[in-house]
Amino acid sequence: MWYVSTRGIAPRVNFEGALFSEGTSRLSRTTILCLWIPSGILKRPGPSLAIHPTTLTDLIDRAFSRFRHREVVHLSRLRNGLNVLELWHGVTYAFKDLSLSCTAQFLQYFLEKREKHVTVVVGTSGDTGSAAIESVQGTKNVDIIVLLPKGHCTKIQELQMTTVLKENVHVFGVEGNSDELDEPIKTVFADVAFVKKHNLMSLNSINWSRVLVQMAHHFFAYFQCTPSLDTHPLPLVEVVVPTGAAGNLAAGYIAQKIGLPIRLVVAVNRNDIIHRTVQQGDFSLSEAVKSTLASAMDIQVPYNMERVFWLLSGCDSQVTRALMEQFERTQSVNLPKELHSKRWERQDYEQMAVMECDSCCVELCLGNCGAQKRERDRGRGGG
Repeated sequence: MWYVSTRGIAPRVNFEGALFSEGTSRLSRTTILCLWIPSGILKRPGPSLAIHPTTLTDLIDRAFSRFRHREVVHLSRLRNGLNVLELWHGVTYAFKDLSLSCTAQFLQYFLEKREKHVTVVVGTSGDTGSAAIESVQGTKNVDIIVLLPKGHCTKIQELQMTTVLKENVHVFGVEGNSDELDEPIKTVFADVAFVKKHNLMSLNSINWSRVLVQMAHHFFAYFQCTPSLDTHPLPLVEVVVPTGAAGNLAAGYIAQKIGLPIRLVVAVNRNDIIHRTVQQGDFSLSEAVKSTLASAMDIQVPYNMERVFWLLSGCDSQVTRALMEQFERTQSVNLPKELHSKRWERQDYEQMAVMECDSCCVELCLGNCGAQKRERDRGRGGG
């Protein structure tokens, strides 16, 4: 299985290369996206077998050994066809425990083979930091540095990050929000010599392994919700995805492109850049990040949208590179009509804004969210 750069500025790599992408000189600052994703993901032979199936099973079992639910991920069936996929049974109660616990096991496996040490640098809006710390704390070949935006995380997440007393865990409080602290991290990773000298890498969702594991959420949910796979065509399942940096959205979208029959309904808070991108083609920053109860979603720069743009453009690296470089220069991009129109023609995913109500609650449709939204839009004469 090969992985390629969405901007076409790096050679293709195998899974091991993609995992370490931020820590290698030639792939610094390059977003990695899977070019060919077989049904076996890491097990099916490609250019080389990344991890032997038996070893892979052991690594995943080890990753999930501390989850509180025996199923690891549990589907709760409510009424009127509504189901809730419980992704919070990990140690830090965040859905990112799933992807980060697996990613950490993959990382340690390859580090032991290489007999090397890495330093992981993580910027966080809350849940990534605590889940990343939990996944690597106490490991001998990984040090982790977490930048915590003071006053922008929940109290429990802040305590999860600042009360770990392992020698390989280093947490620093910084001024500004999570988008602002991403800038110095980008600057660090742009210094190729520095990155190579100190063996730096990231565990934010720009890391392909994170997205790879999150794809499994969508497949698992579909198999649990579908009573039979013997029907043709397979039934469509609607999946509501709360999102900030669009990592889980990208995972669902790639699963959809593989052939999983799901409709994605994207839930955002008042930091609505993804909503504006889908509805209007307006991929631009607002004046400031708005604080909400869902602080982990208080993000203005959903960097995983680059993966979505790459797929929408027909895997056109030149188009993707031009879009992202313009966004990095001007913080504003209007999607080309031909690119934005493809979203409607293919009906790949739908958008539903989840608005904060009086700063004290978040209202989410209970039932068929997308269907209810379409009905409301028809009543308003469009959408």
